[in-house]
Amino acid sequence: MTQQIIIATGAIFGMLSVILGAFGAHALKKILSSDQLHSFEVGVKYQMYHAIALLALGFNSSHISSATYWCFTLGILLFSFSIYGLVISDAKGKKLRFLGPITPIGGLLLVIGWLQLLINAL
Repeated sequence: MTQQIIIATGAIFGMLSVILGAFGAHALKKILSSDQLHSFEVGVKYQMYHAIALLALGFNSSHISSATYWCFTLGILLFSFSIYGLVISDAKGKKLRFLGPITPIGGLLLVIGWLQLLINAL
């Protein structure tokens, strides 16, 4: 994975995290319950944490394998974006239940990405 791709991916996820966070805080605040808003915010936070990790690793690309990159990238997509879909669809009364099992798969990919970093550091 090239340094530019890693940094660009981190920057895109970071930018989307800010946009989605603002969307949740302003537009969705009126239609979501406090539990739904909390879940949405968890998705935004995890997305931003991993965007920052990708940026840091991109600027020091000797510590990131392509497997780590893909675990973080797919983990963000599956974890955070499934939460967004679940929360918004639930608020509209048509919960997309098929997304429920996708969230923990995304979380597992994020954990595996961190484990790979640990292994690479040792």
